[in-house]
Amino acid sequence: MFDVVIVGGGPAGACAGALLARGSGTAHGLSVALLEPRVPPSPEAAARLPPDARVVALSRASERVLRRAGAWRHLPPARVSAYERMHIWHESVASNSDAVLSFDAADVAEPNLGYIVENGLLQGALLQAFSEAGGHLEVASLSSLEFRGAGVTVGTAGGSLSARLVVGADGASSALRAAAGLTAATAAYGQRAIVATVATAASHQRSAWQRFMSRGTLALLPLSSGESSIVWSADEALALELLAKSDEAFAQALDAASDGVLGRTRLSSARLSFPLNKLSAPRYVLERVALIGDAAHVVHPLAGQGVNLGILDAAALAQQVLDAVATQEDPGALRVLRGYERWRKSEVAAMAASIDAFDRLLAHGRGPLAQLAQRGLPWVNRSAEVRRFFIRRALGVSGELPRSAR
Repeated sequence: MFDVVIVGGGPAGACAGALLARGSGTAHGLSVALLEPRVPPSPEAAARLPPDARVVALSRASERVLRRAGAWRHLPPARVSAYERMHIWHESVASNSDAVLSFDAADVAEPNLGYIVENGLLQGALLQAFSEAGGHLEVASLSSLEFRGAGVTVGTAGGSLSARLVVGADGASSALRAAAGLTAATAAYGQRAIVATVATAASHQRSAWQRFMSRGTLALLPLSSGESSIVWSADEALALELLAKSDEAFAQALDAASDGVLGRTRLSSARLSFPLNKLSAPRYVLERVALIGDAAHVVHPLAGQGVNLGILDAAALAQQVLDAVATQEDPGALRVLRGYERWRKSEVAAMAASIDAFDRLLAHGRGPLAQLAQRGLPWVNRSAEVRRFFIRRALGVSGELPRSAR
């Protein structure tokens, strides 16, 4: 019997596995198995492949957790792009005006505001760290779940695994969540995200750029290659129009949407798209079951916080479980897991509400309150203390953090 079986080897699941298998200062590592049907190439092999158009923005808190998990050293430095500044503006003002809200890492004596990393590289680095920590990787999917007194049996096409705790980290359509009888409330934003890599005439200056528009939000994220990754969260009808355009026509639309902030653009990858939905599980835990990452919550991508929230879930759950084991408690006990649920539900709810407010007021708002929010962006620029507050939020170093994120 394993101590823990994790269903899903994405960033959240692989991170939880690596932290639990490594242990902490108060407890030795646990025996952990992880089910993942689609294992990515190792970071070394992936570094020789063309870059993935899908990227994530990792916060300082996530960086610290990844270092503690043993994964950071496996990320190829040449494919990790630190960004030092962030520029945010509404379409009602020019991109070169004083009304643009600008954050700089130097304002809080930090070397950068975070890192842009390819999804596949991040997952591969965490899975490698998990294996190095002694974790058992099973290339399989969940087929059944059965509770048996002091344990739970996880079935796969190739056999079954028993554990004292099973963790659902298998995404928004979580099979583990459904098998355990947990539910989730979902709603569509009526938007679609378009992601791609683009070459730009002007340098990105190690800066992230974000423009709020009446029909969506556009982010340009700096890559180590000198190119930029775009995440264009557009209303459904506009997104379909954009996806139907030729590469040249799409680039022209992108130039207009970005207000030419990086000069003329040219697509250097295929365009990928996916519908945007939000999800919230009313309960994250049952006796012997815990949900993390997208299996528990999905937020709008405009703030780039989805993966960071999942990594902090992983760190918080690992801390709760390892602390319990250090005092001879059962890692799957409901009392232990409820502590994780209370902790992370409140943090995620606050972040999700903030993100939805930004989308509702800055990207789509038209009433007096929205106009106040849109005009308020430059006000933040005038207060160094308020700017530092927002920078700390972007770094992920505020709120109740797990020890591994401090």
